[in-house]
Amino acid sequence: MADPTAAAQPPITLYTSAICGYCVAAKNFLRSRGLQWDEVRIDLDPAERERMVARTRRTSVPQIFIGDTHVGGYDDMMALHRAGGLDALLDQR
Repeated sequence: MADPTAAAQPPITLYTSAICGYCVAAKNFLRSRGLQWDEVRIDLDPAERERMVARTRRTSVPQIFIGDTHVGGYDDMMALHRAGGLDALLDQR
C-alpha cells in the first residue's frame, strides 16, 4: 500500500554529483523528514548539468527544487527550514 503522505508532497528534485558532502547532507535531511525526491546526477550526464545551470544560474551542487520553486543549495534549504518556510513549500499541493 502506498504511503498517502508521500503522494501528497510536491515533487522534490535534487541535482547532485557523486563526490559532494552537501548533497549527502541534503539527502539525509530530507530522509529524516520522511520525504522522497528525484535525484539528477549532473556528473553522469553533461546535458543535465547544462539544464541545471540554465534553471538555476548556479554551477554548484546540490541544487534543490520543491515543485517549481528553486530552494537553492543545502545551506539555503536549511536557512529556509530554520525560518519556517520549508514546511509551507512542502504543504503546497
